[in-house]
Amino acid sequence: MLRHSAAHLMAAAIASIYPTARFGVGPTTENGFFYDFMVEPPLSVEDLPAIEERMHQLAKNSVPFERVDVKIEEAIDLMRERDQPYKVELLGLLKEKGTTAVVKETGDSGVVASGPAGVDHVSLYRLGEFVDLCRGPHLPSVGAIRHFKLMSIAGAYWRGDSRNPQLQRIYGIAFDNAAALKTCIWEMEEAKKRDHRKLGQQLELFRFAEDVGPGLPLWMPAGTVIRDELELLARIEERREGYQRVKTPILTKQALYYRSGHLPYYKDDMYAPMDIDGETYYIRPMNCPHHHQIYLARPRSYRELPFRIAEYADAFRYEASGALTGLMRVRGFCQNDAHIYCAYDQAKDEFKRVMELHAYYYRLFDIDRFYMRLSLPDLEKLDKYVDAPEKWLAALEVIREAMKESGLPYVEKEGEAAFYGPKVDFMVRSAVGTEWAISTNQLDFLASERFDLTYIAEDGREAPVYVIHRAPLGSHERFVAFLIEHYGGNFPTWLAPIQLRVIPISDKHTDYAIAVRDKLLAADIPTGTQGLRVDADLSSERMQKKIRNGQMLKIPYMLVVGDAEVEKNSVAVRLRDGTDLGSMSLDDLLARLKPEIAERADIFKQARGPNIKP
Repeated sequence: MLRHSAAHLMAAAIASIYPTARFGVGPTTENGFFYDFMVEPPLSVEDLPAIEERMHQLAKNSVPFERVDVKIEEAIDLMRERDQPYKVELLGLLKEKGTTAVVKETGDSGVVASGPAGVDHVSLYRLGEFVDLCRGPHLPSVGAIRHFKLMSIAGAYWRGDSRNPQLQRIYGIAFDNAAALKTCIWEMEEAKKRDHRKLGQQLELFRFAEDVGPGLPLWMPAGTVIRDELELLARIEERREGYQRVKTPILTKQALYYRSGHLPYYKDDMYAPMDIDGETYYIRPMNCPHHHQIYLARPRSYRELPFRIAEYADAFRYEASGALTGLMRVRGFCQNDAHIYCAYDQAKDEFKRVMELHAYYYRLFDIDRFYMRLSLPDLEKLDKYVDAPEKWLAALEVIREAMKESGLPYVEKEGEAAFYGPKVDFMVRSAVGTEWAISTNQLDFLASERFDLTYIAEDGREAPVYVIHRAPLGSHERFVAFLIEHYGGNFPTWLAPIQLRVIPISDKHTDYAIAVRDKLLAADIPTGTQGLRVDADLSSERMQKKIRNGQMLKIPYMLVVGDAEVEKNSVAVRLRDGTDLGSMSLDDLLARLKPEIAERADIFKQARGPNIKP
């Protein structure tokens, strides 16, 4: 309520400074609000302090909110008199189609109360001279809105359609206390520094090329190292959990996706079909139909269940160009996918094991703020979901029991289930408070029917299996994007693309630097790249510049070698944060590195802290 009221406060301030401003919609966000508007000439970020100051003036005067309910025709006339064409358009949509059209087309759920198509009355809120169309409720006055800040200004097409006029959008944040506001401002500023697109370029982890196509990332050598380490981690843990690895093709005949149901329900998110030898093929957007074919290779006994198969699998989905965001939202990705085929009475325990594996991974990566979001179907709208209410309810019961028994935090959200079953998204927060949906897990009751996935029960009868879709590490693309921002590029030693750099003080120390590098390369420490990742800076730069270059690349260890080190057969060890560990023999250095890498310990965690705060 405070944040929605703050959006109206900002609009009122804009209207008082720029009387000809025309307003769109102004909903809330997780930590604040925004409002879309048009002003001629357009505003810039330099105009935000004046708007913010006017907001403080209105708040100081405790200007009240006044609500009035009017016939929709009166509201249209009023907004037309005030030269507010976007409000007139919204009111026309309300009059003709009702709330659903407005929510779908504008994203503003706060216009009127829900109802059937077409409405007769709407509510208006007055704040000084500013009058807006809004369902409310609002605070009694703006006097309680004290802890806010305008953060940025951007372009936004009216109703999200590039064919419509481009408006401007001002984003703000608001809290009920100064400490929360200060923390949020710090987190947002820190998040900008940690933007995975910026750090990805600086650390040469990945890139996009116009000649390849939007949303199709190219992994550089350093980024591929991180992928290799994640895959090694997954292979080790999945072996412990009883998974068998498989490999499947990225193409399939269209009949497979009709059988799975993806073409009727998911066609808009798939790439266009292609003709091969007179057959229609699709590039796959997901892997489950392929894995079902592996299960179907032969009849399965109850003794084989649960049957767990895993694959780091490439998939491709069509995303609108405007939705592509670095590695976070792409068109081609590689997923830590697996499917578990089990009996109904095994499903709860299997689902719980999947959730516990998620929690293990997150704690390993120093992610201590996460929760599960159970997405439910809206069973009143079965055009979006498989029409089998009894099976939906049975699957939901299994998942709820597993979530409760896991002891992990969770929430429920209606209307976001997969078409074939309820799903659980794992939501994580980075060290600077950014929330991400990292992985999705589903309990599928439809696959057994569509693919005739059965097993021979102990009594000899043929029984259907339940399928659990799981991907604890999500896709390489999204998970690496999260880790870049979570660590700010300062990856723990086991995950760092370059773990050690040898730096000779002068040219006469080059041979010794190379010898040190080669001994470390030969060390018996297993990694995802078959050994320590070590290089030597043999450039003609001065030592301090070489150290700064290493720090720019966020290399955990820099090993400086000069006369003293050559004489003692040692290295002078410096950490990337500038800490000088002094002289150390290579044997002692390897003894220090072994737990950091082989056991994936993070010695930097204590200094960094699990959750950085200002």
